[in-house]
Amino acid sequence: MTRRVAVTGLGLVSPFGERPQDFFDALLAGRSAVARHLVGEAPHETHTVSAVCEGFDASALAPRPQLLAMDRGAQLALAAGLSAWRDAGLETLPAAERERVGVSWGTGAGGVVASERAYRELFLRGRERVSPLTVVLGMHNAPASQIALRLGLGGPCLTYSVACASSSVALGEALARLRRGECSAVVAGGSEAAMPYALARAWQAMQVLADPPDGEAAAGACAPFDTRRRGLVPGEGAAALVLEDWDAAHRRGARIYAEFVGYGASCDHHHLTAPSAAGQVRALEATLRDAGAAVDEVGYVNAHGTGTVEGDPVEIAALRQVFGGHAARLALSSTKAAHGHLMGAAGAVEALVTVLALARRALPPTATLHTPDPACTGVDHVAGSGRDAAALRLALSNSFAFGGSNAVIAFRAVD
Repeated sequence: MTRRVAVTGLGLVSPFGERPQDFFDALLAGRSAVARHLVGEAPHETHTVSAVCEGFDASALAPRPQLLAMDRGAQLALAAGLSAWRDAGLETLPAAERERVGVSWGTGAGGVVASERAYRELFLRGRERVSPLTVVLGMHNAPASQIALRLGLGGPCLTYSVACASSSVALGEALARLRRGECSAVVAGGSEAAMPYALARAWQAMQVLADPPDGEAAAGACAPFDTRRRGLVPGEGAAALVLEDWDAAHRRGARIYAEFVGYGASCDHHHLTAPSAAGQVRALEATLRDAGAAVDEVGYVNAHGTGTVEGDPVEIAALRQVFGGHAARLALSSTKAAHGHLMGAAGAVEALVTVLALARRALPPTATLHTPDPACTGVDHVAGSGRDAAALRLALSNSFAFGGSNAVIAFRAVD
């Protein structure tokens, strides 16, 4: 028997803070956390337009010796994971029952900050040795392991690194594991730390970052689907969702934000960086089949919507093909306009947004959308500020990554 899956806990570290409801309120208001930031250390430094978690303080998470064994991405992950666990009301779960709880995590770059620090010590400062913690700091699976260690979780502890689809894949694979009854619950999500200097330079070299001219406000730099869009804006943060067996959640009287009902994935097999509508169509259709949903049941899509000239029209074309005549009534927004593109954590943060859209019956906007590109029309863009959605029942969240990896997840509202 395929088991139903409930979302019972939400945890977050974002450029807007660490309270999911406050984060969602900021999105509804059309606020932006995007600003100019200095990356690197003199003389190797550069300015980027990005969204970072400036108010994040890891000192309350653990004693200093333990924090030194965590890269920033792992610290963000642990904070989000602990918050979601508390929100789910699982703090008193007996140790024996925690043996069937897993962790499913996504990250694109892993501990790249720690790796760059080691290279700086070796090649710039001429030192003969680096910190003995460098390996554990830089491991992609360190964030998931830190969550499992802290909470005493004995189920599968798995990490997925699929570029910008990483944490959507982590969520989808957790759904499959819960449906099969392999776990009673899973802490699922993703994290990504601020870009180090070398990675910032690499993104600049690709010429895909939004870089507004001097004097132009950085807050509006990420403009998905707009005629003036210039590229993506990187961000950092983490989000965690506690996914739980539906019947078990009901038995313990848990608050359920939404039901996790569908997951679909595909590969474009087309190009490493150029997206393909055909591949995205396959992922969207697979998700609807998995959810047992008709196209006209979907009321909202949290779009991948990075703000790149090439990517945005391809996503709209895929949605128009899948939803046909319903596409014109399909509410759509990209919240990356407000919180930036969190790379490997993007899918988890946007899944959290989608869950809250269903729970609160409200749609967050593409905050910076003013004049839709003609190539991005044909859907119902939610622009500027939020919108009430009393009838919203089913919503999707899209993640379309470099490498041609596509992941789409679906949530259904609960009464």
